[in-house]
Amino acid sequence: MRILRSTLLLTSTGGRFVRALLAAALGLLPSVSMAENEVKLSDAQARNLGVRVTHPLPIRTDLTLPYPIQIVIPTQQLWVVSAPVAGMVATLLVGRGDRISAGQPLVMLESPSFVSQQRDYLHAIAQELLASQQLKRNIDLFEGKAVPQRVLETSQAEARQASLVVAERRQMLHLSGMSDEAIARLAQDAAISATLTVNAQQTASVVEVAVSPGQRLEQSAPLVKLARLSPLWAEIAVPAANIRAIRAGARVEIEGYSTPGKVVLVSETIDAATQTILVRAEIPNDGELHPGQAAAARIGFLSAGESAWEIPYNGLVRRGEQTSVFVAVPDGFRLVPVKLVAEDQDHVVVSGAITDQDEIAIGGVSALRGILSGLGQ
Repeated sequence: MRILRSTLLLTSTGGRFVRALLAAALGLLPSVSMAENEVKLSDAQARNLGVRVTHPLPIRTDLTLPYPIQIVIPTQQLWVVSAPVAGMVATLLVGRGDRISAGQPLVMLESPSFVSQQRDYLHAIAQELLASQQLKRNIDLFEGKAVPQRVLETSQAEARQASLVVAERRQMLHLSGMSDEAIARLAQDAAISATLTVNAQQTASVVEVAVSPGQRLEQSAPLVKLARLSPLWAEIAVPAANIRAIRAGARVEIEGYSTPGKVVLVSETIDAATQTILVRAEIPNDGELHPGQAAAARIGFLSAGESAWEIPYNGLVRRGEQTSVFVAVPDGFRLVPVKLVAEDQDHVVVSGAITDQDEIAIGGVSALRGILSGLGQ
């Protein structure tokens, strides 16, 4: 262990002083020689350096290591139902988590504003009727040359204006949530109601209730939040070093969930705090996934014919953009380049010219690297 600590110290300094100390440390060993990218040493020397080895584990060649994910509702599938008029919540007809269908009542409101809208609509209908009757009389009088043309034109303009007011008032009632049938009954029976029922426009799930019975509301105040829960998004935080292996359209498998999804977004920005990049996958939901759920997912990255291996994180050697591993050979260790595919805090996935029969150095790697670098100067 004394040799290992010395070697690690030497690799962190530079110049001739480093080479001198390295030579002194190596002088404690029986013999050490080196070819390019190869360290030659005996078993005893390896033990003195604290070298430990393991076999790489073959893994599925089409999926990364598991990444933590968060299940969220796609923004385009989430909406808020607001109060169409000011009023008071008379009855709340749904609760959080309820599954609702199109046309199902959500909230009943008592609203003086709604009463005023119905009154204004009935008044506009009456005015339209009067304007229509006056226009008919003036047409008859104009044809009998009893009134001038300007009187007829004035009546025509008044009739058009009255029709526009009726259309406006009808649209106001539509926006308040009244159906065509309810508006037709109002026009026929002139039965004004103080209660307005707010209905769901489409099948959805209730994810939030923002009001309670007896609460007074302004117009446009939120009532309930609804969402369609299939498909859902899986938001994945991928380390920036691994992002080059991931592409839009890649297969995504969530652990414990049988239906795969696909990558729909690879963000172009990095989270400064975590040095991760957001990858978003779209996942069909048959009811097993729930918004807010935390899970783990693997992302497709390699072709079917390419081999991939999992090794402990401390077996990886980084030299600039190049990644390698030390592979045991009969008279020492050889530095073998590999392609880094995925990594987490404990393990990495690599592809390259290694097999599950090879022995990969996972202890004493810094010492091997220091010898290789020191003797190469």
